[in-house]
Amino acid sequence: MDGEMAKEIERKFLVINDSWRDCVTSATAMRQAYLSVNSDRSVRVRTSNEDSAKLTIKFGKTALVRDEFEYDIPLDEALEMISFAIGSVIEKVRYTVEIGGFTWEIDVFEGAFQGLVIAEGEMQSEQDQPEFPQWLGREVTGDRRYSNQALATERLKPEVVHAVSN
Repeated sequence: MDGEMAKEIERKFLVINDSWRDCVTSATAMRQAYLSVNSDRSVRVRTSNEDSAKLTIKFGKTALVRDEFEYDIPLDEALEMISFAIGSVIEKVRYTVEIGGFTWEIDVFEGAFQGLVIAEGEMQSEQDQPEFPQWLGREVTGDRRYSNQALATERLKPEVVHAVSN
C-alpha cells in the first residue's frame, strides 16, 4: 500500500489488564517522532525494530476517519529526521492480538509514558462491531490527549498515563 491513500477508521481504548498477552501474534519495537504538526495534518517518522522506517503524512480533523499517505524510507535518514522531532520521541512496543478474526494493536509505552497501554482496532467501516475483549477499558477514540501526536507534543498529565488505575 505504498504511497496509496487509505481512509483510516480507528477506535482506541485504554487497556485495563495484561490478559491479552496470552494471545500475542507479534511484537515490534517502535520509535516515532513528529516532524510537523498542524491542526489538520501531521508528518511523522517511525522506525520499527531498528531495521525499517516509514514516513507518514495524515490529513483530516476527525480522529475516526483520516486520509493517510505512507512511504518506506531508509533507516539512516529516519534516524537523522528523529533528531528534528517536535516535543518528545515516543518509544513503545506494539503487539498484535487476534480475537474473533479481528486484529487489535496494543501499544505499551516506555520512557516518559511508561504505564500507558492503548489498544487500537482498525475498522473496515464505521458500522463494524468487533467483539470487545474483557481487557479493554474506556474508549478514548475522540479523546485527543491519547493521540500519539498529543503525547509527543503536549505536556502529559499524570492522570492520563495512569488513567487505568483511576
